[in-house]
Amino acid sequence: MASMYGDIKSKKEIKRKEYNLIRNSNSSLIHEKIKFNVKSKLNILLNKYHVEGQFIGIYWPLKGEIDIRFIKEINNQKVVLPSSSKTKGISYHHWSNNQLEIDANSIPAPSRENPINPNDISILFVPALAIDQEGYRLGYGGGYFDRLRQRDLWFSIPSFVVISNNCISREPLPRDKWDVPFNGWISEKGLHEIEAAK
Repeated sequence: MASMYGDIKSKKEIKRKEYNLIRNSNSSLIHEKIKFNVKSKLNILLNKYHVEGQFIGIYWPLKGEIDIRFIKEINNQKVVLPSSSKTKGISYHHWSNNQLEIDANSIPAPSRENPINPNDISILFVPALAIDQEGYRLGYGGGYFDRLRQRDLWFSIPSFVVISNNCISREPLPRDKWDVPFNGWISEKGLHEIEAAK
C-alpha cells in the first residue's frame, strides 16, 4: 500500500514539473483571454448559483496563476480569500479594505477577519497546475483544497479552477483516494462545467 501511495506521489511530482513548465510558457495574451472569460462567465455562474449577500471565493495569485482579483471590483462583490495554516488547513476570510497579512504559505490573506461559514459562500474559484476531464485538480502538493472539500458543506459549493487550456489534461491525472473533483474550469476557451461531478 505504501509503495502504491509513493508511486502516485512520484507521478504527481513528475506532472507538477511538466505542467509548471507549460503554465510558465503562457503569454500575457492567454492570461488576458482567461481573465476576459472569467469576467464574462461570472454572470452565468452568479445567476445559476449565487444568492444575494453571499460571498465569492477567489485567491491571491502566485507566479503563473491568473489574477482574478478584479472580481472584488465588479458591482462591489463580497469576496473571500483563503488563509492557510500548517495545522488547521484552509479557512476563508472576508477581503474588506483591511490590511492583509502573510499566511503559513507566504500568501497575503485577511487572516484577522473571522472565518466565513461555507453556507455563506456561493462559488469558489481556485488556481491549479492542471485539471483533468473528470475535474481532478493537480495543485502544489499541500493538499489544502482537497482536505477542505472533503467536508460536505465545502464540497457542496460549486468550485471552478481558473486555468489555461494547455494545462487541461486529456488523460486522467494521478490521484489519491482523498482527492476530490471540481465542478469545472474557466480557460481561454470559456467555461466548462462537468455534469458528472458528484
